[in-house]
Amino acid sequence: MFLDRDGTINEEVNFISRPDQLVLIPGAAEAVRLLNDQGFLICVISNQSGIARGYLTEDDLVPIHARLNDELRQAGAHLDRISYCPHHPTEGLPPYNITCRCRKPATGMLEDAARDLDIDLGRSFLVGDRLADIEAGKRAGATAILVLTGYGRQALSELKRDGAAQPDCVTRDLRAAVDFILKTSGSTTRND
Repeated sequence: MFLDRDGTINEEVNFISRPDQLVLIPGAAEAVRLLNDQGFLICVISNQSGIARGYLTEDDLVPIHARLNDELRQAGAHLDRISYCPHHPTEGLPPYNITCRCRKPATGMLEDAARDLDIDLGRSFLVGDRLADIEAGKRAGATAILVLTGYGRQALSELKRDGAAQPDCVTRDLRAAVDFILKTSGSTTRND
């Protein structure tokens, strides 16, 4: 199970740079807990080009992710992995202003997690609020779900206009996406 961070789990605030800016979307912690209860491995994969742009450092990201983990833990949920891409192909500061294999819609973060945690990408789901999330999921062979939180409504209108990679499902939020996932995968315990 792959989840985007900003706009999917927590409110989109345009480049979170401090832990106090991280606010969970209502129902997100419960959604993660339900996936935990069914045995899904939960991997967050997040483009963090704010690092390339100089808005924050990789060290600044540590307490932000600690807060995310703490907020989820308080709700009885947990993440198995958090991966992020600090790069941007055209903007920012060296050594981060590069084209890389990890920035979504590239699949590097998914492939690394699949290798390290023995995840079958073809049996996996990716949930996100941007077209880059959907495209990364589709490229990796996962079931891709667009949520309408964060930039999701904008992404939905871009789908209609641009003819981009189509999501397998569109839901109002992560909690509704989890309902779809549990219904689609059955209620058997899984590791992806």
